[in-house]
Amino acid sequence: MTMLTPDRLFRLINEMLFLLLGALLAWVGASGRIFFNRHSLPWVVVSVALILWGVRALAKPGAYRARWENWTRGASLVLTGALMVAIARVPFAWVGPLLIAAGGLLILRGILGTALVLRLR
Repeated sequence: MTMLTPDRLFRLINEMLFLLLGALLAWVGASGRIFFNRHSLPWVVVSVALILWGVRALAKPGAYRARWENWTRGASLVLTGALMVAIARVPFAWVGPLLIAAGGLLILRGILGTALVLRLR
């Protein structure tokens, strides 16, 4: 087994953080303890920022081997931002399931991203 380079270790830790963030979102959605204003301007700003960040990741040219990593990162950010925009517009009863969906998406990104970072090169 080869040792991880600092770059790959940083990407691995980053993917683990997304996995934990997804678990937190799913837990908040499942518990029903939603104590934030989903109609506020900061919520919309963060939603749009996630979408733009994801589009930037998708459009960023990269090495052939990193293509799937970039696609996974970009698509997950765009979809999470879209779910956050939807959360601002749906009835309150749908907020919990949408938070669970966003959390599940980030958990899936963390697992898939970890697998892509750790694959043999």
